[in-house]
Amino acid sequence: MKESWKLRITIGACAGALALSLAGSAFAQGSGSGGQSQPPNQQNQQNQQNQNQKPEDQPVISGGAMALGDTGKTDPAEETDYKALTTVKPTDYDQQITLGEAFVHKWTESKYRESVYAELMHAYFQKQDFAKMYDNGDKALALNPDDVSVLVQLGWVTPHNYDPNDVDAEKKLAKAEAELKHGLELLNTMTKPANLTDDAFAKTKAAAIEQAHSGLGLVYFREQKPAESAAELELSTKGTSPDPADLYVLGRDYEVQKRFADASAAYGKCAELQGPLQARCKQRSDQTKQQAAGQPPAKP
Repeated sequence: MKESWKLRITIGACAGALALSLAGSAFAQGSGSGGQSQPPNQQNQQNQQNQNQKPEDQPVISGGAMALGDTGKTDPAEETDYKALTTVKPTDYDQQITLGEAFVHKWTESKYRESVYAELMHAYFQKQDFAKMYDNGDKALALNPDDVSVLVQLGWVTPHNYDPNDVDAEKKLAKAEAELKHGLELLNTMTKPANLTDDAFAKTKAAAIEQAHSGLGLVYFREQKPAESAAELELSTKGTSPDPADLYVLGRDYEVQKRFADASAAYGKCAELQGPLQARCKQRSDQTKQQAAGQPPAKP
């Protein structure tokens, strides 16, 4: 549990550190060559990269999440309860949920509420209880609409945890798009906090920006907008540790646009990464390479 004045930037799957692979095996389905496939709903299989990354290893960017709720003197008992939350083991999500839920129920006007709601969002995310993840994330944003970690995490999960049969699917995607765009606006103007080195801040900020572009790419993919999706995924995959799911979807976007050489290159990068998509990406890389060879030369 982090202090309330810290802005929790979760390094995303695009950087190999978001501890949930909702897209990992999902995008391995639907191998038809025409049009964009609709990957099935999220599955509970974690990406091997993500399993190796410990949450406590993730950097933190300081931010302005203080001064929420009651700004007067804090009750000593409230401070004790909040301190208990901050000392919970980072991977003990059950305990975080138990103490966090008790805290927001007991201290309804606490200045720490936004921080606790954000941490509850993260814990429920790890438990894959998405209804409660969204509920606590929305409560955190109601108190602080500029919490970057909440904006990016909620926006990123939505297109990965997508059900096309949901009557509210379109509204949820629109909400995710707004969250991710606002997160990017904040990230692009964020200044370095005193508690981070220049290098740590740059890497953490870049990873959060990549995660936001990853989420937007998946939003546009769900909305059948291959050009817009590709533009975002080109940004999310330019780092040293791209998400294989992003590369796979980028290949699909290129295929729809008949950019077969680009599709083959994206699939080829995906095929170099171990995981459930590796074999599928190798197959599609070979297929699109053959399609590219049959295309007429590009006009100068």
